[in-house]
Amino acid sequence: MLFRNRFLLLLALAALLAFVSLSLQFFHLIPVSAAKNGVSSKSRKRILPDPATEPPVTDPIYEALLYCNIPSVAEHSMEGHAPHHFKLVSVHVFIRHGDRYPLYVIPKTKRPEIDCTLVANRKPYHPKLEAFVNHMSKGSGASFESPLNSLPLYPNHPLCEMGELTQTGVVQHLQNGQLLRDIYLKKHKLLPTDWSADQLYLETTGKSRTLQSGLALLYGFLPDFDWKKIYFRHQPSALFCSGSCYCPVRNQYLEKEQRRQYLLRLKNNQLEKTYGEMAKIVDIPTKQLRAANPIDSMLCHFCHNVSFPCTRNGCVDMEHFKVIKTHQIEDEKERREKKLYLGYSLLGAHPILNQTISRMQRATEGRKEELFALYSAHDVTLSPVLSALGLSEARFPRFAARLIFELWQDREKPSEHSVRILYNGVDVTFHTSFCQDHHKRSPKPMCPLENLVHFVKRDMFVALGGSSTNYYDACHREGF
Repeated sequence: MLFRNRFLLLLALAALLAFVSLSLQFFHLIPVSAAKNGVSSKSRKRILPDPATEPPVTDPIYEALLYCNIPSVAEHSMEGHAPHHFKLVSVHVFIRHGDRYPLYVIPKTKRPEIDCTLVANRKPYHPKLEAFVNHMSKGSGASFESPLNSLPLYPNHPLCEMGELTQTGVVQHLQNGQLLRDIYLKKHKLLPTDWSADQLYLETTGKSRTLQSGLALLYGFLPDFDWKKIYFRHQPSALFCSGSCYCPVRNQYLEKEQRRQYLLRLKNNQLEKTYGEMAKIVDIPTKQLRAANPIDSMLCHFCHNVSFPCTRNGCVDMEHFKVIKTHQIEDEKERREKKLYLGYSLLGAHPILNQTISRMQRATEGRKEELFALYSAHDVTLSPVLSALGLSEARFPRFAARLIFELWQDREKPSEHSVRILYNGVDVTFHTSFCQDHHKRSPKPMCPLENLVHFVKRDMFVALGGSSTNYYDACHREGF
């Protein structure tokens, strides 16, 4: 009898605990993980919207988390996927620099306290981080094109300088490099073990964050590389237009695009109200606050989980952040619809795309130079290239975004070469404007190189309208 009573008592207690636990979860007093297969929902990385898995309405916090690209679990990527009878010939990688400190500060507020030294036992962690720092410390005699040789090879300030690469940014690109190493070197043997300097092509703008991002990716790709084989070229323009930067019509498209942005902002009463509230908090005119581009600093606070700034008048808060981020998303949507940015992009991206296909064509002739090309760049580099390729639905380049062109040879038909285009590990080849319908006519999971060549040499100018058939004429077209 005593045993039976104890059993009933324990049964009742278990039922009570179960009820309390469910109640607490229902009222969100106990956090419930949305993880599936050990991967948090925050770690999902997509290039094109997926209605089956993404929020049914625009969620600025979700979009901001994707933009931060916080290093977490190893991502699955589609780089290097091809039928067994295809041989990888060359790879061309465009990256945005990794996570950085803001370029602007919100006036009259304290700068976010982010440490830009590299510490192996601090999150985010990478097993090669300490070795990377040691290797960079040996690179003082590296031969880079001026003015790159005057830049530090890795970030090293206890309080980040404006625009400086953070430890997060270094880890992002160590991960990128290691992923590409596993695919292109270990699996496809793109480079021989005794690779030479002329088999790499490395180019970066003159910012420390792009040079350091390129070096981090390169170290993940070629650990403990020989400094004597590494030569980074300097690119003065963020468009990587080299000697073809003068383009009046491109600048006219940009002016019209900036006018569109301005008019959209004027129509957004909620945005102006938010700017007004923030201006009162920091005690400056609204115009001055807007000019300080506060979203840049706020994204740093958000990505590094640092509280938004406060003054004696109050605090900038998450609601302010959500309003400004939502406007950014709406601006991107209207930008696609108005197509002014497309005109700018077609002319802005043409020089670098033309360089890329020229390098690919040389590789098809059997030349072994520049088999791996790396352009370490900015969001304003990748964004026009994505738009020009017809990837209008692609998300704005996140920190450490990567866009990759792969060149393949069909061993069964050695004269035939094909390309694949990948953005952040997702195969977007058949989303491009020059290869949208090819998969309907061919079983090959890639696009003929000729399609890309014809697009760059001819179709980019056709898309601009008018009668121009080359880059110079398109840039100097009258009556635009």
